[in-house]
Amino acid sequence: MAFALPVWLAVQEELLAYGGEVDPESPSCFDDFDDEALFQMFHLTRPCIAFITDSTRIRMKKVALKKPTLPVDAMVMVTLNYYAHGVSSAAIQQRLRLSQNDCLSIICTVSGVIAGMADQFISFPLTRAARTNVALKIEKLCGITDALGVLAAAHFKIRASPYEKDTFRSFVNTLGYTSVVSQFICDSDGNILSVEKCCVGSTFEQDLWESSFKGREMEDELHGQYWVIGGSSYNLSKHVLTPVSEPANEKENRFNQAHAKIHDVMRITLGSMKRRFRCLMQLGFAQEGSLDKKSNIIKACSVLHNISKKFSVPPPPVVGKIEPLHPGRQHSVPIQINPEALKARQELIDCNFSVASSRQDPPSETVTEEDL
Repeated sequence: MAFALPVWLAVQEELLAYGGEVDPESPSCFDDFDDEALFQMFHLTRPCIAFITDSTRIRMKKVALKKPTLPVDAMVMVTLNYYAHGVSSAAIQQRLRLSQNDCLSIICTVSGVIAGMADQFISFPLTRAARTNVALKIEKLCGITDALGVLAAAHFKIRASPYEKDTFRSFVNTLGYTSVVSQFICDSDGNILSVEKCCVGSTFEQDLWESSFKGREMEDELHGQYWVIGGSSYNLSKHVLTPVSEPANEKENRFNQAHAKIHDVMRITLGSMKRRFRCLMQLGFAQEGSLDKKSNIIKACSVLHNISKKFSVPPPPVVGKIEPLHPGRQHSVPIQINPEALKARQELIDCNFSVASSRQDPPSETVTEEDL
């Protein structure tokens, strides 16, 4: 995931190949802001914004969009401003002489373009070296071996019409509010490794996993004998590691504490994303059969989250508590757990948690955003 400098150089080469401008002295609409105002308006730094703008310019040329009426940097400005605050700033609209409808159209276009950059900036570990590196970092953090990431379903609030009762109910999640849900996997540093699906909020997490590309790949062992670490709303399988529901001894308690510690990384990661990109706090109205626009915004913000981490851009400060991960929806009928999966988890516990390790932090110590 350490792509900042190499990918920046690749961006410059591609711009030249596509006839784009790479002159660092060329004017940009972002130049009118000092660094403090830039962060307040977009929650990003100048080098990070320049990289995002150049990357977007390349992708727009590749997808052969019709010639935009605004320069790319202006379109990126409108979109990043909306992502940061969840609304289009009147100051930006006036500066660029745009109507609200103009802004909505630009945000839709640029969101689709940035979401399409996921193949470059959201990367699941595919090589043996990459898998080993991710797994060793997780082991160092919590003591759990052979894990490729943390799995969770992320809920994002939307509005749905209560007059369309069936549709409205489909968006209501277990906490009672309307949302869409996407499947995320992140590593121990909070980099997003995979984001898939955009479904109504009532969707079961297990159903998301089983129908996802990454879920099928993992269960078909295309990524080898590795786990992803999921919460109790998932079924234990040979490749999804869940906590012990009723720990019977100290080693199982230690395992559950380690599981909770690494799983908390996802809570912090999603909390950081939602603070930087406040549009994710409320995605507006949605219809069950048309979630592509919401999916593009979620995926685009995930791309930008990874880029901002590589540029070491801090998120805005925490206001109040970071919201917990969604508790998840479980099937009411008990699921028969695969005996091989139970055996594999027990072997992991016996090998790594039978004796309290000096590598493991005390149970009271939790992961903080500064650690990621």
